[in-house]
Amino acid sequence: MAEGRTVAVFKPAVTGLEEGVESDHELLRRASGSGQTDAEIAPYRYDPPASPHLAAALAGERIDPEVLREAARAAGEGAEALVCEGVGGLLVPLAADYLVRDLAADLGLPLVIAASPGLGTINHTLLTIESARAAGLEVRAVVQTPWPERPSEIEESNRETITALGDVPVLTLPQLDLSAPPTWPALPVGPMGLFREP
Repeated sequence: MAEGRTVAVFKPAVTGLEEGVESDHELLRRASGSGQTDAEIAPYRYDPPASPHLAAALAGERIDPEVLREAARAAGEGAEALVCEGVGGLLVPLAADYLVRDLAADLGLPLVIAASPGLGTINHTLLTIESARAAGLEVRAVVQTPWPERPSEIEESNRETITALGDVPVLTLPQLDLSAPPTWPALPVGPMGLFREP
């Protein structure tokens, strides 16, 4: 829960499943305190660490955009907020003709972009912002993570530059201890929810 709200989580596809390693959908469930099943959180789950469209093809399947839209809507039913996590980036294909960005646009949730604080992040983050806005998506914020305890001049400059050129708030998040949820900061999600793009 965040801000005392009941939070549901959703991720369209998970790839790179490893036995004994907590997967993205399991981490989302734990972080939100949700009681959702694996299938309710991530309708498509594959072992190979590959783009979702390729992982599905290797399994003899095709990811169906309508299944994703319906699963996301179902995940949010009965919750006060829905947090959707993307897969790899906005232009990653979920199916040959359907990108993560298309799903984000279909769901209509505001976007939070997770970005690295280090060298190279300005270009990659501004391109993501531009791609999101070109699809009519609202970019609510950028979160630079893991933010170091003592940021360098480059990291501070990157944050300031993205704020100015991207015309967006840039927040920071330190490295989290994934084994200690009580130490994690609260996430202000608002009543509608958000689409988090890693």
